[in-house]
Amino acid sequence: MPSISIFDVIGPNMVGPSSSHTAGAVAIALLVKKMFNGPISKVEFVLYGSFAKTYKGHGTDRALLAGIMGFETYDLRIKNSFQLADECGLKYTFRADEKETEVHPNTVDIHISGEKAETMSVRGVSLGGGKIKIVRINGIDVDFTGEYSTLVIRHHDYPGMVAYIATSLSERNVNIAFMRLFRERKGATAYSVVESDEEIPRELLEKLREHPKVEDVMLIQV
Repeated sequence: MPSISIFDVIGPNMVGPSSSHTAGAVAIALLVKKMFNGPISKVEFVLYGSFAKTYKGHGTDRALLAGIMGFETYDLRIKNSFQLADECGLKYTFRADEKETEVHPNTVDIHISGEKAETMSVRGVSLGGGKIKIVRINGIDVDFTGEYSTLVIRHHDYPGMVAYIATSLSERNVNIAFMRLFRERKGATAYSVVESDEEIPRELLEKLREHPKVEDVMLIQV
């Protein structure tokens, strides 16, 4: 029998009219902010499906902007996110894409630029009831929710990488709940996603970065 979350019954603690279009949007953008290593200077949000049609009326634009600034779903500053973004110098744009239809109706692409010209593109989906998942990073399909403490390691698809990551976690007594590898193609860029039901020590990031095939490590702490 499938498990039922309390959020399936009462919904998330949130500001705004819609758990899918507001709370879910905040959660997606907040998760993306946690994934990005460094300050964000510019962001573009590309909205699809229902997001594209109703994002202004449902406050999805405010919610996404709030999340990318680090606000939680219950933060009362969400309603003032445009003003706050302008005050802190964050450049932002929104674009509705109603041509691409082969996507979940509550889908957003978030394209980020950092202060040092670093970039990242992430696709997130709002599933309802405040639940979300990340389904693409820099053009590579992935699948994780951010409900667990999560390591996202970008590396070359290379023999022994999974073993190196698992051993590094084991040496620090980190229990792996889920571990999956997503890759562009054999021998190309890959993402290993490790989810743990306990806090992941930050010192592990430096250990993983020591491997010559590791390009970046992102930590989402729950």
